[in-house]
Amino acid sequence: MIEIKNMFFKYAGGGEQVFRNFSLQLQANNIYGLLGKNGTGKSTLLYLIDGLLRPQEGTVTVDGVVSSRRLPHTLSEIFLVPEEFDLPSVTLDEYIRLNAPFYPRFSREVLKECLNDFDLDDQLHLGKLSMGQKKKVFMSFALSANTQLLLMDEPTNGLDIPSKSQFRRVVANHMTDDRMVIISTHQVHDVEQLLDHVLILSESQLMLNASVAELCDKYVFEERAAGADDKDVVYAEPSVHGQSVVARRKAGMAETSLNLELLFNATVTGAIV
Repeated sequence: MIEIKNMFFKYAGGGEQVFRNFSLQLQANNIYGLLGKNGTGKSTLLYLIDGLLRPQEGTVTVDGVVSSRRLPHTLSEIFLVPEEFDLPSVTLDEYIRLNAPFYPRFSREVLKECLNDFDLDDQLHLGKLSMGQKKKVFMSFALSANTQLLLMDEPTNGLDIPSKSQFRRVVANHMTDDRMVIISTHQVHDVEQLLDHVLILSESQLMLNASVAELCDKYVFEERAAGADDKDVVYAEPSVHGQSVVARRKAGMAETSLNLELLFNATVTGAIV
């Protein structure tokens, strides 16, 4: 669904290349987690996919169409939730009247379900909401647009702990076979239960591109006592109970849940390639 070929990109005015000969293919029916340190290009990659930025070299296509052409039928299938945004001081009904026509499969029913999961009513005035409430409303509208591609940049920033749980439920409940979701985040524990696939960026290149199933089949993520046998350990860091480890999964070992923070640390230190 998304194909990036030999892409080079840097911002105007100088500075280093953000992406250099970067290639990537992503498929529908997946929730991708896009991780990386500050300045590695996570938000930039979302904007390049959305067509808001144009590469100096190479191509970025969505369903075979160059995204930077910003064609109406392509834009109607992409929704971007940026990290920072504002909403106009209008009622939700007015906001829907103005924006829903751009998305042919917009569903008022899905919107109502999402708002209900966020403990919000659908009779709202956007100008009277807190920032956290605005974020919930905007994400609810994004899901109800029913686009094939949904891009989210730090979606859980500004949400309290119960709202983060609600966010996971809302996204999971409205994932469909023809949809792709890409979530760029530093809040790894907020999304690790949602993801099908993990992408880790570093210095304009992908350090990791693997499915959660593949990772959990190959590794275990667990707590071990300090001094325990570590022959199978590929990465370890101190923890309250001894050490948190990523270890090779051996025959007969039970599968563990993905620990995205451990995976990230193991990857950026070169323990996992």
